[in-house]
Amino acid sequence: MKLRWVEKNSPAELLLENQLENRPLAYHLAELRRRVLYVLFSLGISFFFCFTFGADQLMQLVTSPVNQLGISLIYIGLGEALTAQLKVCLLSALILVLPVVLWQGWLFLKPALYPQEKQQFFKVALIICFLFILGVLFGYLVVFVMAVTFFVYVGQGFATPMLSINDYLSFLLGFVLPFGLAFELPVICYLLGKAGLVTSASLIKARRYIILGIFIVAGVLTPPDVLSQIMMAVPLLVLYEAGILVLKYTEKAAASR
Repeated sequence: MKLRWVEKNSPAELLLENQLENRPLAYHLAELRRRVLYVLFSLGISFFFCFTFGADQLMQLVTSPVNQLGISLIYIGLGEALTAQLKVCLLSALILVLPVVLWQGWLFLKPALYPQEKQQFFKVALIICFLFILGVLFGYLVVFVMAVTFFVYVGQGFATPMLSINDYLSFLLGFVLPFGLAFELPVICYLLGKAGLVTSASLIKARRYIILGIFIVAGVLTPPDVLSQIMMAVPLLVLYEAGILVLKYTEKAAASR
């Protein structure tokens, strides 16, 4: 993990740089392995508590959109109900352990960062957590609930809904996780801008191609229906424009220094 040379470094920072440069690759791999083990251990603990103490509450929360419509979910395989609970608890554990992932990443990168970079890392990490949780909540509370209501309404009058819990959860995960990842688009634009790979002007110039790409990505990530694709593409377009605004602000701030 090699540090960049900065003329204004203090003697202590220069000494730290030399120490890090002289450390073998095996040291960094061992440190990375240790951080990954901490994350996996935290994930296991979170999953244990979710499954042991919160499985029923989580399943009630997940199935509430169809329960409110008077529809009861069914399972057609002996292990399907258990598998559904495991999936929901694992997803909940992944969301809960996200701060731990960022914290362990911070501890791994901290020796190679300067004070200003450490402040930026904290800001970006907090924004990543916030946007991911916001995307998950938006995907579930807004888009998923609207989609379930729409599809049940369309089928009324000529068919009786008998929804499998496994298919229902697959449909749910097709909304929640992609929205959580999609809401990181402004952060991705910011990081690419800091790396000098893109500028606000280049993103504006490529807007028509990005719009096409967003609809393609929405078609791949969401369940195969037009409504779901549009409901993901529209927030992505808004987030893309937000990424352009973030880059503009960053460029102005850099130019004023």
